[in-house]
Amino acid sequence: MATILVVDDEMGIRELLSEILSDEGHVVELAENAQKARDFRANATPDLVLLDIWMPDTDGVTLLKEWSAQGYLTMPVIMMSGHATIDTAVEATKIGALNFLEKPIALQKLLSAVEAGLARGIERPRSAPATAAPLTAAGTPEAATATVAPAEAPAEAATNGNPSRGVPEGEMQFSFDMPLREARDLFERAYFEYHLVREHGSMTRVAEKTGLERTHLYRKLKQLGVELGRNKPEPTEQ
Repeated sequence: MATILVVDDEMGIRELLSEILSDEGHVVELAENAQKARDFRANATPDLVLLDIWMPDTDGVTLLKEWSAQGYLTMPVIMMSGHATIDTAVEATKIGALNFLEKPIALQKLLSAVEAGLARGIERPRSAPATAAPLTAAGTPEAATATVAPAEAPAEAATNGNPSRGVPEGEMQFSFDMPLREARDLFERAYFEYHLVREHGSMTRVAEKTGLERTHLYRKLKQLGVELGRNKPEPTEQ
């Protein structure tokens, strides 16, 4: 499983790529413009980036140059465009792009390029941009002495110690002997049902918590067979 950042100003393209790559078992992060991509890269290093060339605020080639100059280009980047010239593709390759895909992207070409990109990424080390941690009174970095408490789950999400939080006991029959796709579907169903219970059925809050756009969230829930009505809180008696 890899983390893939998709940067494209077209929502339809983002959702399509997200669905395809998620079905392949990858974690997909979405950025609608260069600034969103900058913000993500400043805090994490994806295993691969699919970067559109023509975007309204900052084009993909300019963003690629920024990452290269700042030392952020430590992951494979595949450029995408439906209007780019050969010169643009060559320029992006010289800067550090691994590959170039022309839109509309054929499914097999996409999967082959992603597979090759991830294989290339394994060959070179990746690192997130480092930031200096504030010092404590003792002179040691604060992050080294701090402890992080786990987030508290709602009482209704506990199921006798089983990892299927948010799912009624007995619904999630998980086994490591299952095929990957079946195991992933079970996990995703449990994951979304947990958040639906925790957020009392609010799709807006669930979308914020899971990092998905509402349209993609609705499609995913429908695909998994999650019934929205069952996760809404029952009315209290007067």
